[in-house]
Amino acid sequence: MDSGIKKRVVVTGLGAVTPIGNTVAEFWDSIKAGKVGIGEITQFDASDYKVKLAAEVKGFVAKDRMGFKAAKRMEPFAQYAVAAAKEAYEDAGLDMSKEDPYRVGVIVGSGIGSLRETETEYEKIQTKGPSRVNPLMVPLMISNMAAGNISIQLGLKGKCTNVVTACASGTHSIGDACRAIQYGDADVMFAGGAESCICPLGVAGFTSLTALSTSQDPLRASIPFDKDRDGFVLGEGAGVVVLEELEHARERGARIYAELIGYGATGDAYHITSPAEDGSGAAKAMELAMKEGQIDPSQVDYINTHGTGTHHNDLFETKAIKRALGEAAADVVVNSTKSMIGHLLGAAGGVEFIVCVKTIQDGLIHQTVGTKTLDEGCDLNYAVGAPIKKDVDYVLTNSLGFGGHNATLLLKRYTD
Repeated sequence: MDSGIKKRVVVTGLGAVTPIGNTVAEFWDSIKAGKVGIGEITQFDASDYKVKLAAEVKGFVAKDRMGFKAAKRMEPFAQYAVAAAKEAYEDAGLDMSKEDPYRVGVIVGSGIGSLRETETEYEKIQTKGPSRVNPLMVPLMISNMAAGNISIQLGLKGKCTNVVTACASGTHSIGDACRAIQYGDADVMFAGGAESCICPLGVAGFTSLTALSTSQDPLRASIPFDKDRDGFVLGEGAGVVVLEELEHARERGARIYAELIGYGATGDAYHITSPAEDGSGAAKAMELAMKEGQIDPSQVDYINTHGTGTHHNDLFETKAIKRALGEAAADVVVNSTKSMIGHLLGAAGGVEFIVCVKTIQDGLIHQTVGTKTLDEGCDLNYAVGAPIKKDVDYVLTNSLGFGGHNATLLLKRYTD
């Protein structure tokens, strides 16, 4: 970029596959209705497992979204990513025959890739020997294949990368895609996250870490900020958005959903799973996003929190919000989408970003479903009991990942 002045970045397309809807329209209708997508695990026999519940994607038929041959060469996390990207492509009204393909890129992350493929092929080694391992095992398993398959399916030849920062992967991916446009590396970027690891190894691993809720009541399993919370519920799906340079969007007459004006990313340098106890790292990410967006804390209308339902996350994220917003924290509405869809790990940031865009559009902040009695240290307005109707101009969305990764995005209502 010649001038050194950052270009403006807008959101022009949305795509989602979630436990409560396999398109954005279905998903958002379910969000507004307070639908909970948590139920008994069906993808394997969990009778010997301490954790019985997960938030599974339901009724998704991959071959209907990308063709049988293509679907067969992808694991579910990549299938979800491609389906969401295709929906976002259609929603944005893009026509690649009219675009320079080297100016359209992809940054879609997955925290884990395919644990299921790892399980399957390791079992083959144990029972049938190493020569029987699937020749496609590696490209099926590795996390960058969400981005790679989107690029192949849509003919996108620009920057194609993926961010792996555990539960912050989707949010970092959108932030990095924003930077690519701001500084002239691309005109259009597909960005977000995808995940699918509701499998024996995934559930057993997170259970041993004592990260998952052991509740057997789907309506009281994912209860962020509640005094009785006991962990998160494993979810799956994908959220992919189209980000676009403002003038490029205007020139092709695109519908603009919102503007992305701030991105903050920090590291706690503290602990491999716990956020910093004083919330300083997450607070700094929010501060950096607000600084870039040139707004004061008092202007923030709504925060979509990471809000996992673990003891440490909810308490320390609450401290972070109060640290970043100061007195304005008392007036901001916050919530957790994970109360309905569980924790989509690397996909969470992409799906929650879509919630933020739709919130700006509809002026409806969804409730934190299932949460009843707030924990003593959780003393903000978490939209408990009912949705809140409110005009929303500025939104922050947070993601915090194992390893101390913090990411915050700042969205605003689009105006010329």
